[in-house]
Amino acid sequence: MTEFDTYLKSAPTQLFIGGQWVDAENGEKDEVVNPATGQVIARVARGGAADTEKAIAAANLAFLEWSETPADQRAQIMRTIADLIVADADRLAAIMTIEQGKPLAQAKGEVLAGAESVRWYAEELRRIYGETVPGPNGQLFLVQKEPLGVVGAITPWNFPSSMITRKISPAIAAGNTIVLKPSPETPLSATALMAIFQKGGLPDGVVNLVTGDAPAIGRVLTQSNAVRKIAFTGSTAVGKLLFGQSAETVKKVSLELGGHAPFIVFADAPVEKVVADLVSSKFRNNGQVCTSPNRIFVHQSIVETFTTQLAAAVRQVKVGYGLEDGVDAGPLIREDAIAKIDRQIADAVAKGAKLATGGKRLTDGAFAEGYFYAPTVLTGVTNKMEIFYEETFGPVIPVITFSGTDEVIAMANDTAYGLASYFYTADLKRIAKVSKKLQYGMVGVNSNTVAYTQAPFGGVKHSGLGRENGHQGIEEYVNVKFINLKYDF
Repeated sequence: MTEFDTYLKSAPTQLFIGGQWVDAENGEKDEVVNPATGQVIARVARGGAADTEKAIAAANLAFLEWSETPADQRAQIMRTIADLIVADADRLAAIMTIEQGKPLAQAKGEVLAGAESVRWYAEELRRIYGETVPGPNGQLFLVQKEPLGVVGAITPWNFPSSMITRKISPAIAAGNTIVLKPSPETPLSATALMAIFQKGGLPDGVVNLVTGDAPAIGRVLTQSNAVRKIAFTGSTAVGKLLFGQSAETVKKVSLELGGHAPFIVFADAPVEKVVADLVSSKFRNNGQVCTSPNRIFVHQSIVETFTTQLAAAVRQVKVGYGLEDGVDAGPLIREDAIAKIDRQIADAVAKGAKLATGGKRLTDGAFAEGYFYAPTVLTGVTNKMEIFYEETFGPVIPVITFSGTDEVIAMANDTAYGLASYFYTADLKRIAKVSKKLQYGMVGVNSNTVAYTQAPFGGVKHSGLGRENGHQGIEEYVNVKFINLKYDF
C-alpha cells in the first residue's frame, strides 16, 4: 500500500451527526470515482431525509451552548483547527487529488487557503460590532448582532475543501451551528475535514455532515424552520431551486453560482505577461472554476500576435494524473463534462471558429480510463456561437476580437452572469471607465486573481447574491437586533 493509499483510507466514509460517525439510516452507500482512472476508490454513506432531520436536531441542540460560548473560546478552538489543517495539508491534498483530479500542488494550495479562512474568522469574530444610536432623553438605542441559528451549507466538487471552510468558518465564528451537505463526487475531502474539526475541540453537534441524496437532503434543509440560512455554491439552476424552496420558510440565503468571466486585452497590454496570466488562470483546476476566464476579448490590432503566443503557451500545458510531478491540469470531473465541451466546440467550428490547438479528448496510454481533454484554443469566436453565452467549465479558451472600448464593454456584459471579470490596460482613464461599467461583483485589473480571504467574494445577476470572505462574509451569518433601553421611568 502506497502513502497515497494510506491517506485515502484515513478519510471516514460515514455521516457525522452530533459528534458521532454513523451509517446512513437506509444502509445505502454511494461510489466515489477517481476521475483520472475511472476506478472506484471508496463507498460512502448515502444519507437521506431522515439523516438530515437528525443532523438538524443535533445542530439545533448544540446551538444553545455554542451561541453562548465566549468569543475568546470560540476563537481559540478555531485557531487550533487552522493549525491542524496546516499540519495535515499533505494528506488532505492527496485525498482531494485522488477524488477530484486537480494537481497535488493546487490541492495543497486550496487546503492552506482553507486554513487561512478559519484563522481569519477566528479573529474577525471579535469584530462583530454593534452600534449605539441617539435616542430621546432617558432612552438608549442599541443595535446588536447575534447568530442566526442552524445553517445549511451545500458545497461543490470543484473546490471540495476551501468551499467548506469558507462557509463553516464565518458561521461558527458568529456562533451558529452547521449541517453540511458536500458534493457526492468529493465526499472524502469533507469527511477528512470533519474529523479535524472534531479533533480541534468543537463541541458535538456544532458541525454535522450528511452525504448522499442531494434533492432529499436539500429539501429537508430548505423546509426546516430550525434552519435559518442556506449557504450554497454550485450551479445557477440548483441555486434558483434552493432559493425558491427557501422562500417557504423565509430563510436568509447566500448563493455563489455560475460565472462566465470576460478577460479583456486592450491594445496597450503587455502580450507576454497577459498570455502567462491567462494560461495560469484558465488551466487552474482545468478550467473548472466559476471565476475562470471564459471569453477572451482581444483588440484587433494585437489579436494575431496574441493568438500565436497563446497557442504556443497552451501547447506547453502538461496534462496528467494530479499525483504526478509537474502536472498543470488533471482530468475533468465526469464524462458529461467532456460531452459538453465537444458540443460547444463542434457548434463553434460549424459557425466559423478555428481550432488553433487542442479540441479533442485524450485517450492514449495513461489517459485511456480517465476524463482528460486537450488544452484548447478557439479563434474567430462570435456571439452567434453557444460558447459565447454558455459557461464551459473546462480547458477551452475562446478568442473574440474587438475594436472599441464601448463595444467590448457591451460584449462583456452580454451575459446573464456577473461573477468575475478581468481586463488589461495601462490607460488610467480606461481603467476607471471599464472598472465602473463592467457588471460583475469582482474585477481584476491587470490581475488574474480576485479571491482573497480578506476581500469580499461574490457576484451579481444570475451569479448569485451575498458575499463570502472579508468582514462582509461574517455579516451573512448574523441577525441585526434593535434594543430600546429606557432607563428613565
